[in-house]
Amino acid sequence: MTPTSDSPADRLVLEAVGGALSALPADGRIAVAFSGGVDSTVLLDAAVRVAGASRCVALHVHHGLSAHADEWLTHCEAFARERGVEFAAQRVEVPQDAGVSVEAAARDARYRALDGMCATRAVHSLWLAQHADDQAETVLLQLLRGAGLAGLAAMAPEYLPAGAAAVRRRPLLHLLRAQLEQYANARALHWIDDESNADTRYARNALRHEVTPALAVHFPGFRDALARTAAHAASAQRLLDDLARIDLDAAGRDEGHALSHDALLALDDDRALNLLRYWMRTRGLVAASTARLTDALRQLREVGAAGEGHSLRIDHAGQALRSYRGLVYWEAGDSSESADETALTARAVSEFAWQGETIWRLPQWRGTFVFAAVEADLGDGAGVASSIASDAIDANVDPTPNDPDTLPVSVLRRALLSARARSGGERMRTRAAPGSPSRTLKNLFQERGIPAWKRDVPLLYVGEDLLFVPLLGLNHTALPAQVDATEQRVRIIWREDLLIA
Repeated sequence: MTPTSDSPADRLVLEAVGGALSALPADGRIAVAFSGGVDSTVLLDAAVRVAGASRCVALHVHHGLSAHADEWLTHCEAFARERGVEFAAQRVEVPQDAGVSVEAAARDARYRALDGMCATRAVHSLWLAQHADDQAETVLLQLLRGAGLAGLAAMAPEYLPAGAAAVRRRPLLHLLRAQLEQYANARALHWIDDESNADTRYARNALRHEVTPALAVHFPGFRDALARTAAHAASAQRLLDDLARIDLDAAGRDEGHALSHDALLALDDDRALNLLRYWMRTRGLVAASTARLTDALRQLREVGAAGEGHSLRIDHAGQALRSYRGLVYWEAGDSSESADETALTARAVSEFAWQGETIWRLPQWRGTFVFAAVEADLGDGAGVASSIASDAIDANVDPTPNDPDTLPVSVLRRALLSARARSGGERMRTRAAPGSPSRTLKNLFQERGIPAWKRDVPLLYVGEDLLFVPLLGLNHTALPAQVDATEQRVRIIWREDLLIA
């Protein structure tokens, strides 16, 4: 197709980029976060056409999470060079920290790398390629996770995070994905298709491929409506932030690194929670759920009344909220102390008579037990996975019949299965070797570095015997010492509901 510049989409994109450019000084330099996907490809191409190649720099972050990452880097550099644009790339290692999703860790690493590259190139504005469909998906995700106003405000058209080297701007935020694709096709642009974008196990992809197309049929204006919702939420959040700043000025200590315990608790719950949320954002901490913050505030009030603030330690996302000598503060690292068994979540026991089913859905736990069947070893050592529904087993799971993490199906049939909350003191033996010692769940969770807030998992019992613990595996104490080698075996998998982040 011959590139053209007279399509409606072409004019819309150039107008949007021109508007963003007009907010910069005449010599202001622009960096485009360039992943090579269609969105950033359109943004870079339009930026060069409007601002000129000399004012642009294409910044690429190589995460190393895909087998195609090196090919994407090569493609992006060639695309930029063809347009006479300076190109810079940085490789990052995405940490696999407990309690933080890979997506969130990759996003944090990406922005740190982009900020670093902007700082060394005197960039005035970092342009990001999110569009109206991204904004609508973000608002929907935040609604589904029960987010507050800060979440519903979604993505701001322009913002300057604390410590960032350049103002971040989203010139295409009011344009549709389809309009960007029309522009790209009319210009005969070539872009990368990230294979992970088709994986509907991720919540955003599930919305994109299965939910928003249906919304578009019945509510064709839903994107505009959700954009208005985001704008209203952002306006209301600004007012809450103004109030939080007033409270932080009064309660803050040590340049905002800590809060006065008494000043925080002098506020009513709504205002105190608003201050805690705002304070956490200023400290660069991962946002906590309302339930978690409410529980933290409850504990702060209780230890304040009892005069035992020194004993309070609440873990959250690799940090610990502490109260000591009249100050409330965050310190790095999860608690080295044992989890408080008296604070474990109470849930009703669920029971299930297993008759070969592949899944057991537990809505109250927001997850599902998957029973992945494995054919018996018939002597040649070859295990053949039995037919299981495509949505019932993770693609990375490859059970084999002699795997110590599988069990005979007779174990599941010998008594009623039940899912129970931890009550404290449970023990299990994670090794198959006879005579290996049993350990408490607390010790095993700590040994494996599983943070406290991820330990609220359903314990699977068969009869009165603890059989399986998510994140830890099978309890070999509950398994028979001798089994029939020809008996079909099963691997148990705990799958949490889609992560909405």
